[in-house]
Amino acid sequence: MRMLLSVILLAAGLSKRMGDDKLLMSYNGIPLLQVAVDLLGSIEAHEKIIVTTGKRLKHVTLPQGIRAVINKNRSKGISSSIHLGALNAAGTHFMFMAADQPKLRASDITQIIKTSKENPDKIVYPVISNKPCLPSIFPECLKNELLTITGDIGGRSIREKHPELAVPVIPACPENFIDIDTPKELYDISQH
Repeated sequence: MRMLLSVILLAAGLSKRMGDDKLLMSYNGIPLLQVAVDLLGSIEAHEKIIVTTGKRLKHVTLPQGIRAVINKNRSKGISSSIHLGALNAAGTHFMFMAADQPKLRASDITQIIKTSKENPDKIVYPVISNKPCLPSIFPECLKNELLTITGDIGGRSIREKHPELAVPVIPACPENFIDIDTPKELYDISQH
């Protein structure tokens, strides 16, 4: 089966722990959201979607080929963005990306996509320090289950329900998968 990858950038979160809009904060002089959008633009895929807010969309330049979907229900948690992404995606596989991993590179993601191509009916995700993280790839056969998740837990509930489908990947550069949750983490990661 040929993989048609729909890459979905989840960028509608509330940034509760940051005290400000995290995705508009600067990383090396560029808003975190623009860093994530530029990465999305560099990935080879069937389609590329960003799920975000109208306000945030005004602060970024979308490369050609990226479609924006506005999340008006973001207070319902990450599940609302996952639902919108899956509903608007037409691929055979859905890769969900976070917008707060500024060190992530296309080369880091290549290993995850390759593993998914080798395991087309599995859930493929990176594991850093024994913790699953994004980007994660789900096959289309799990689309209906993606549409049933609620709150802020993301795809974890599906992995836990189907451990036989889980294929973890240990990245070659785990430090690139660090996500930003606090101003101190953003400061620290900007210094390296």
